[in-house]
Amino acid sequence: MTALEREFGGEEPQRKVVARQARDLADSGKVEADRGDELTVETVVGNMADAPEDSDLVERWNWWLGSLETAYGGYERFTVRFVDDGPDVNA
Repeated sequence: MTALEREFGGEEPQRKVVARQARDLADSGKVEADRGDELTVETVVGNMADAPEDSDLVERWNWWLGSLETAYGGYERFTVRFVDDGPDVNA
């Protein structure tokens, strides 16, 4: 959460849900199986930094996950959706 705040700002609830999804993604072992790389904080932040400049925290996360979904499939469940009451984890 600290790295997300430092690099991208955002509100605490957004940082919490993105951090949770990142942890779930890491625990799944999917990135390591697909790309051969361990999922680290640096990997997450570095890939999110490649998103369009005007993207907020959640948009950056979903942009990266969309790229992974296109390349490998099976990443949609780690994206973050919003419902009327706030962020909803699509897990």
